[in-house]
Amino acid sequence: MTLNTTLHTLWTLAENDTAPLNRLRFSNTGLSLPSTFHVGPIASATIGAQALMAAEIWRLRTGREQDVLVDQRHALAQFRSERYLLVDGKPAPDPWSPIAGYYQAGDGRWIQLHTNFPHHHNGVLNVLQCADSREAVAAAIKDWKAEELDARLAQEGLCAAMIRSPQEWQAHPQAAAIASLPLFDIERVSDTAPLPLPADHQGRPLGGLRVLDLSRVIAAPVGARTLAQHGADVLAISAAHLPNIPALVIDTGRGKRPAQLDLRQESERERLRELIRGADIFIHAYRPGSLEARGFSTAELQALKPGLIEVCLSAYSHAGPWAQRRGFDSLVQSASGIAWAEGQAQGLAQPGKLPCQALDHASGYIAALGAMAALKRRAVAGGGWRVRLSLAQTGAWLQAMGAADGGLEQPELGAEEVAAWRAETDSPFGRISAITPAEEMADTPPYFALPPSPLDAYEASWV
Repeated sequence: MTLNTTLHTLWTLAENDTAPLNRLRFSNTGLSLPSTFHVGPIASATIGAQALMAAEIWRLRTGREQDVLVDQRHALAQFRSERYLLVDGKPAPDPWSPIAGYYQAGDGRWIQLHTNFPHHHNGVLNVLQCADSREAVAAAIKDWKAEELDARLAQEGLCAAMIRSPQEWQAHPQAAAIASLPLFDIERVSDTAPLPLPADHQGRPLGGLRVLDLSRVIAAPVGARTLAQHGADVLAISAAHLPNIPALVIDTGRGKRPAQLDLRQESERERLRELIRGADIFIHAYRPGSLEARGFSTAELQALKPGLIEVCLSAYSHAGPWAQRRGFDSLVQSASGIAWAEGQAQGLAQPGKLPCQALDHASGYIAALGAMAALKRRAVAGGGWRVRLSLAQTGAWLQAMGAADGGLEQPELGAEEVAAWRAETDSPFGRISAITPAEEMADTPPYFALPPSPLDAYEASWV
């Protein structure tokens, strides 16, 4: 029942017609991963819904329907795609900073530090005024109350979260701010005539469509990667001065053409404007207000490209006192009670965590679902559209599903099981082995037409 309810919630937010749901099937739904949360259903539902929407785009372009099948264990492996990446037969370097993780403050409360980017790592050490070692950080945090350190680090633009129980989070103003929001919204933001999909679909649901991807780390890059696996031309824009995590660049870069622009320079912003004029979908994960400050508000985007589909993904949502707060999947888990609940369920002395970056991956697939649903709306009814979602809204949705009976007894994914879902390809990084898309589509199987490439491998231009 949880999977059906989860899928229905996703689909009806994106699409009024529920008839296509009859063409979506799942297998291995009794198997998940060890967790007190329903990570299996959320993986199956989000991957299945976006795949079915790709099938709907295909039907709109060709008149041909197709069935979709999602194996839940494969979907869970896809929710861990960065974990299973191999480069020349070896795991990618561990992305986690040595001082990242959970610490107990002087008042006995726990706090999590997220220091994977060098400037976040150094910023935390500067606030704590301590040496660069886990032992020194732990000793320094003992001089703080967890809530005070949480607030100070946020004030400095750094990434941390005090561990809260679900009840504490529900009493927090940020939880109240997102309580009235849907899981995601698709809003018409301009009026234009219907814009037909390109006549040349190249045999793929999103063939001939252009996507600008301005995002890093996992959630939004997964969304753009998903559009690439259905045939979109995805141009991933980064900047040389911004840090990245190599393993994630490789894993989420499959199918994309990466290029670099420095939006601090007006000439580079003008180049981005030219790219927007040629784009169909613009996906970004900047904090609310950041792009507006560079001259790329929703209204300005629609002026550049009437009918553009904008997908906005943030950590804590566009509403509430934490709208400007920096965050990542694990921090949202910590702040919102997920880490507390996992630790309690497992009988740990410290907080626990989900068995995968479920908020990131689920949000990425929801972003792709929303983008394709908006694309369909534009083709049928016209208009420019904005899709908004956040890791916190996805987390609230997961928590609302309740506890999974016997969830902690679910089996881990084994190496032989994962091996069945691997594909290898040559790339500038070496021989890549990575998890394939989890959906099986009868007419348009998803695949990546391009290997991952270094962030400056391509020119910032449309082919």
